[in-house]
Parts: sequence; structure tokens; C-alpha cells
Amino acid sequence: MNGKKKSYVLFLCLLSMVLVLSACGGEKSSNGERQQNLNFPTASTTGTIYPLGSAMANLWGTEIEGVRVNAQASNGGVDNLNQMKAGEAHISFATSGIIWEAYNGERGFKDRKYEDVRIVAGLYYNPNQFVVRKGSGIESIGDLKGKKFAPGTTGSTPEVESSIILPAYGIEYPDGIDANFVGFTEAIDLMRNKQIDGALIQAGLPTAAVTEMTSTADGELIGIEPEIRKQLMEEYPWYSEMTIPAGTYEGQEEDVDTLAIKMMLMADASVDEETIYQMTKVFWENLDKLESSHSIVQQMDIKNAVTELAGIPLHEGAKRYYEEKGLLD
Repeated sequence: MNGKKKSYVLFLCLLSMVLVLSACGGEKSSNGERQQNLNFPTASTTGTIYPLGSAMANLWGTEIEGVRVNAQASNGGVDNLNQMKAGEAHISFATSGIIWEAYNGERGFKDRKYEDVRIVAGLYYNPNQFVVRKGSGIESIGDLKGKKFAPGTTGSTPEVESSIILPAYGIEYPDGIDANFVGFTEAIDLMRNKQIDGALIQAGLPTAAVTEMTSTADGELIGIEPEIRKQLMEEYPWYSEMTIPAGTYEGQEEDVDTLAIKMMLMADASVDEETIYQMTKVFWENLDKLESSHSIVQQMDIKNAVTELAGIPLHEGAKRYYEEKGLLD
């Protein structure tokens, strides 16, 4: 074999080794162990999930040897599922309804099923929070017709929720509103500057964006009427009724009734069983270390981790942990 051929063969061998190592998604840690790097998109920086996800990533990296979790902001549930489906993320958050759509190839995921999505844990309920500007003449969601409204960024969880709830009030979506497809942070500024009349914030209580809107942007919460709640719960079985207690936000003197969806921690089926087992175990057995990230942690109970999962299968690693805890038959 001449020199050129030897060099070419050597190049191919080295290239093969690089590809194999890349496929493992890891690198060696200081003690020589293979380290897994898991990408963890969360949500908008002004929502509930971003600070919680950052704290979880830090906890896992501290407590599980050989695992590094890279938390980052994202556009929310649909974006997270798209990243996982594309292999760009490994673990993330989304609400049960959107995961159901992805798993079954419905609505925004029509003709592109994501059958490898798996549930790691059911966490808490995310209420739909409609915030409108005082003085805009909006007393009901039905009054949003023709108004300047921020339904969320395109493809985000709030935007999907807007596309379901507004038509229940007879508002064509999105043509029936003057839509501003922006995230929570931009919506706060737009409302403060009176450039929008309302916004949908879909996140756990209390949500920083709603706090900002009600305290600095003259915003107030409006609820979803009983008949609309009943209609949507019959059509979309992942919905649950929820009350936002009076006093949750500044100036909120009365309870506000709305619909909520369960927030899930999910992972791709390709993440190995032992890793997800350890992540599930560390998460539930160290909740106290996460409470400083957001008060929503106080609403989490392991007894609810495996209920109302919208028919989406558990990851085998999470399933093993819940079986050990006696939560599964």
C-alpha cells in the first residue's frame, strides 16, 4: 500500500472513531468515565419553567456522576418537542395536550408523529391565564374579537391554547384578532405601552409575567365561563378546571376560574434507562433543594407523577423507579 492510500485509510479510521464518539453524545470526565451531555430546553425566561429547569439541571449535574444537563431557554412546549424529535434535545417540559398531539400526530404534528416521546413525571397543573388591560372594554374572552392580542410565540404552548380556546367563543383564529405573536417578555412591554389589549400566559402559579402585567402594566385576569370550560373539557380530555385564588396577583380581589393542563417532564426514548432512572430518583428525592427556584415546587407530589398522562407511555427508567415506590400496578 502506497503512502497516499495509507493516509487515506488512516483518515477514514479516525473519522469513524469520531462519528462513533459523537453518536454517544458524551465526553470523558476527569476520572475517565464517559460523560453524557443532555440538552434540556425549558421555556421563556419570564415563565415558571426556566428557573425550575435551571435548578433541576444543576441538581442532576451535582448528584449524578457522569451526567451533565445543559438547560436553556426555549419557545416552550411545541419547540421543545420539535427539538427532541429532531435529536437536538434529550429531556424537556411540555403540557399533556401537546405531548398527546405529538405522540398521535395530530394538529400541529399532523403527518409527523413523534412516537419516541416518553413521560418521566407528571408535575403540576398549568392554568390558562388571560390578562387584559384595564380600560380596554374587555370583560370576557369573547370581547377579544378584533382586539390587539398576544396569543404567544408561533407554535408555543400559549399559542396552541389560544387556537383552541378563542374559537370556542366564536372568534376565528388567528384572523379574528389583531395578533402579536410574541413571548411573555415582549407581551409585558406591549401591554405596558398600551400596544396590546390582552395576552394569554400559560404557566404555573404564580407566573412572573402575570405579576409584571398586573403590577406595572395595568393588567387584570379574566376567567373562562363554566359553559365554555365544560365544552372544552368534553372535547379535549386533558383539560382540568382550576381556580386562581384571590390575592395570587396584585389587585386580584376575586377567584378566577379557568382551565389547566398538566405539565410533564419528558424524555426521548433513546436516553438510556439507567440515566432516566437516576434522574427520576434524584428529582423526587431532592424536591426540597428545588423549592428556592420557584414556589410551584410546593405543588408537586410524587403520587400525581403517574396519573393523567394522556395515554403517553412512561420512559422505562422512570417506570422502574415508580414501580420500586409502589406507584404502579
